[in-house]
Amino acid sequence: MLLATVFLIVGFVLLVFAADYLVKGAASIAAAVGVSPLVVGLTVVAFGTSAPELAVSVASAFKGQADLAVGNVIGSNIFNILVVVGISALIIPMVVHKQLIRLDVPVMIFLSVLLYLLSMDGLISRLDGVILFAMAIGYVLLLLWKSKHGGEAPGADELEGLLEPGGDPKWLKNISLIVLGMAGLTLGSNLLVRGAVEIATYFGVSELVIGLTIVSVGTSLPEVATSVMAAVRGERDIAVGNVVGSNIFNIVTVLGLSSIVAPSGIGVAKEALDFDMVFMIAVAVAAFPVFFLGYRVGRVSGFLFVAFYIAYVAYLLLQSAGSGLFPAYREAVLYYVFPATLVVLLVVLVRAIFQRKNLA
Repeated sequence: MLLATVFLIVGFVLLVFAADYLVKGAASIAAAVGVSPLVVGLTVVAFGTSAPELAVSVASAFKGQADLAVGNVIGSNIFNILVVVGISALIIPMVVHKQLIRLDVPVMIFLSVLLYLLSMDGLISRLDGVILFAMAIGYVLLLLWKSKHGGEAPGADELEGLLEPGGDPKWLKNISLIVLGMAGLTLGSNLLVRGAVEIATYFGVSELVIGLTIVSVGTSLPEVATSVMAAVRGERDIAVGNVVGSNIFNIVTVLGLSSIVAPSGIGVAKEALDFDMVFMIAVAVAAFPVFFLGYRVGRVSGFLFVAFYIAYVAYLLLQSAGSGLFPAYREAVLYYVFPATLVVLLVVLVRAIFQRKNLA
């Protein structure tokens, strides 16, 4: 048990530092040889913040631990919106770019629903993985096209002070950072998966719950660091954009590639399909009216986001423990809290739309 905990902690630390090294090395080389900040932001930064999830899910898929692979992505996407955006908004209200409302958030919702539809047979097959990864390529191409027609450069602000266009690539230093990053991601993901599985076995908790909670939180640390620091520095637009972009890449790249490399695809547990994936979609949908209201996320919304995540984790723990309180808690959440929340969000959205029309 002690060794498993050490593996888990060391794995988390390696993932965070390795992803940072990979981004710095690749971004510096790309910029120095003339690649635009836009392309670097869309590819290197987006991949870098999702690299821990990718490493863990691929490693889990190879080892036949599908619940960890799927739970990692679902849990990370839920955590990113409810906790990363929530905590960032508690620090300082978040600004939401119009492009996120018009394109990226709808894409995130669409891909979340698509993932559910592809998983309804209990398997994310290799063909499903190809479809998802094709969506990743299409999304990047769409962003590139929009950028050439007056769009902004998502992620480029994160590279300020890092990019030196036309400068010395410092090949040895930056290639070393890339190699160290890839090695750290590989080793860190293997240690984390091994530790998580042993802890789950020791406590009698399912791999799905471990993936949805401990592993997903650990692999989301780059997003936490990026968004919280962006909020502290006043770069509030980065915080929300980083989360939405990461959620998109988690679905299309992480699960897409993981199911492609897995020998028989990735199995999806019934409980994940019945509740966790539905909750992920609900969170993505709920984010739209919150973001749409004044193109900002205030402290009240941030508090509610964090509160909902706490309620979600409590749901998982009560279910996993087989507590006698679980049936009543489940009924309260499914039949009272969720419907009431959806009604409030719908009212907020309609009110915001009418306010926009009156101002116009």
